[in-house]
Amino acid sequence: MEKKKKKKKAQLPFRINILFFVIFLMFTMLIFQLGVIQILNGEDFQKEIERTDMDITKLPVPRGKIYDRDHEVIVDNEPVYSITYTPEKGVQANERLKVAKQLAEFITMVPKDAEDAEEYLDKTLTERNLKEYWYLQNQEEADERLSAEERDGLDNGEAYNKTLELITEEEISNFTLEEKEVIAIKKELDRASSLTPQIIKNEGVTAEEYAAVSEHLDSLPGINATTDWDREYPFGETLYSLLGSITTQDEGIPAENEDYFLTRGYSRNDRIGKSGLEQEYEDLLRGRKEQVQYTTEKDGTIIASETIVEGARGSDLVLTIDMDFQQEVDKIVREELEAAKSQDPYDNQYLTDALAVAINPKTGELLAVSASHYNKETEEYEDAGFRALSDGHTPGSVVKGATVLAGLDSGAITPGQSFYDRPIQIKDTPIMRSYSNNLGQVNDISALKKSSNVYMFYIALRMMGDDRYPFPSGEVPNFNSEAFEEMRNYFNQFGLGASTGVDHPYESTGYEGSDLTPGLMMYQAIGQYDQYTALQLAQYVSTIANDGYRVRPHFVKEVHEPTGFQDQLGPLQETKNTEVMNKIVMDDSHLERVQEGFRQVFQESGGTAYNYFQDADYNPAGKTGTAETYYYEDGELKAETLNHNLVGYAPYDDPEIAFAVIVPYAGLNNDHPTNHNIGRRLLDAYFEMKEEQDQNKVDE
Repeated sequence: MEKKKKKKKAQLPFRINILFFVIFLMFTMLIFQLGVIQILNGEDFQKEIERTDMDITKLPVPRGKIYDRDHEVIVDNEPVYSITYTPEKGVQANERLKVAKQLAEFITMVPKDAEDAEEYLDKTLTERNLKEYWYLQNQEEADERLSAEERDGLDNGEAYNKTLELITEEEISNFTLEEKEVIAIKKELDRASSLTPQIIKNEGVTAEEYAAVSEHLDSLPGINATTDWDREYPFGETLYSLLGSITTQDEGIPAENEDYFLTRGYSRNDRIGKSGLEQEYEDLLRGRKEQVQYTTEKDGTIIASETIVEGARGSDLVLTIDMDFQQEVDKIVREELEAAKSQDPYDNQYLTDALAVAINPKTGELLAVSASHYNKETEEYEDAGFRALSDGHTPGSVVKGATVLAGLDSGAITPGQSFYDRPIQIKDTPIMRSYSNNLGQVNDISALKKSSNVYMFYIALRMMGDDRYPFPSGEVPNFNSEAFEEMRNYFNQFGLGASTGVDHPYESTGYEGSDLTPGLMMYQAIGQYDQYTALQLAQYVSTIANDGYRVRPHFVKEVHEPTGFQDQLGPLQETKNTEVMNKIVMDDSHLERVQEGFRQVFQESGGTAYNYFQDADYNPAGKTGTAETYYYEDGELKAETLNHNLVGYAPYDDPEIAFAVIVPYAGLNNDHPTNHNIGRRLLDAYFEMKEEQDQNKVDE
């Protein structure tokens, strides 16, 4: 046994030596092979590496869709046939011309609805397009026209431009229709960047054109027959002016913001949102581009391609808007504007708009944003919802709630303090009075109910530091310009004269007068100086309805990830929650007095809106307003007019909808209650639809 163990130990070092020897041989062979590659084949491999390039191209994807709050698609992507061109690197003009001639056999660049094909092409093609074509057809002759002396000191581009200048109008005046088609195609081919698809035609591509191009792709280098998309609007013009639009491929990214977009992965011919919600939510709607890596030879020939990042269309937006309610509000606004204009067309010749905004005062969700505009040239009514955000108008008495709160909080008046409503005359100013001389003794609440101007005048006087009562006729009030700014600061807390914060790229903050005088401050107190938008008035009344909490209005409710299924929302990506912008810095009891005044306006006899809302069962509140205005054209006064305005909310004790209505530049003899009718019909529609929806849920 001892002898066997010794023998085994003796064999172990031998086996290890064999293993080491084998490893040594393998390393020797590996080193030898590396030497062969480097010494014998190294130059060939280096040439192969230098022979090819790697380029990454980013391909656009469809934009995200937009839905209403009930998940009805309101902006979609409609697939369309498309002919594209993706040039290899280094493609020359004469090569593009050859492709254009071949492609012209299968497609036309003239739309079907064009009355005259040649006339259409003549408008489309520039002089340079024609000269460039002539040059390629007659290059040797054209180059000879520029002498060596003239060419001296010019780079290739300058020499080329100089040569084009020498081509005469006569030489480019006799092209045939077929040649002009070729030139039109080449014009689009010339716009293409290396390895980046350029749309040649995606409007009006017929099935026959698509099939013909598809069958001949092998003879059309760089050309592809594919599908593209166009924005589609199932609800037509409804909300269109607020949804916004996107650029065409020809427009691409705006030149003034080129660096901004290029550094964010855009190409120059990308379609982007240029207005409205399309612009506001561009980052979400644009999607993730597909990235393709091309391997090309030094001459630009593509030898391989690989998708390294899968594309994904943009995220989908769900709006706060109910399109059924939006359509009904649009109908109401248009019908009431038509009725007002038809009452006396001459007296109402400057009445062209009616605007309305409905909002949830607690959440800031915009429920409907509507404006109807009468186009004097076409004599048609157009959707113009953007005007509710962009057009400032004199608000009149609807702002008196803010005036009363400014007076109470500043100490200019005390709760329940009363004044006798009689005209006031200050020096060098017309007599200031209420719409009626028989309002009698009014306090802060009844002044709102009856819409007393005089009560608001006394608030302004006392904020200026003039406590005289009654005010002496013909005297000059004490005045401190800081008091004017103090009143505006109070108004700003409600969003009047300030940005509402809405998620839309174009919002006006209204107009703020620059003159600060005692009389103008008194007019400011009754809404006869600064101007506000319908959205600002809606935020203002919402703040009163919402116990002093000013919330940010918003169009977008949710953001969802894209899905491949038609009209089906993907997983929730983001929720737009309620955002409180500020709480008005005032005693809650003061706010309650204004709320009570607003309730009496709508619900008690003598209230300025009582006749229109007395039988409403949804417990409404609000404030009326009529403003004396002047209509100007090109700086010339054309007429004295009136703005008919209204703000409100309901239910009074638990508000779920607030609204603002502006009907500007009505004739002085117009007694059609346009603002009241819009407000009443708007609230009726809201609560009727709500009841119907609640019943449907019960039935389900």
